[in-house]
Amino acid sequence: MDDINLTNSEWYVLDCLWTHSPMTVMELVAALGDRLGWAKSTTITTLRRMEDKGLVHCTVEGRGKHYAPAVRRDRAVRRETRSFLDKVYQGSVGLMVSALAQDKALSKAEIDELYEILRKAEEGER
Repeated sequence: MDDINLTNSEWYVLDCLWTHSPMTVMELVAALGDRLGWAKSTTITTLRRMEDKGLVHCTVEGRGKHYAPAVRRDRAVRRETRSFLDKVYQGSVGLMVSALAQDKALSKAEIDELYEILRKAEEGER
């Protein structure tokens, strides 16, 4: 997973599967159709490509296919976060937080949450 960058489409499929898994093709068609307006063929093509990449597992039960994520959400989130930081902020968390602070995009509760995260990180280093 470390060398795989998820496309937006792959992220949407995995998000459905992380929430409720396993899902049948038709359940995914319905969920992604409602959320994104995808046609059945788009969902099936995306699932096939994701299976080829090792992002999802498919099991056949009777005449139906059931899909489950082959990638854990926490690993994907960390990888996507690192990719975003590297691309947009040259890998710097400080630059990202500074940009958010300058845009006044952080609420008091979010600032308090950041302080708590940093406090716990500092305690973990000791």
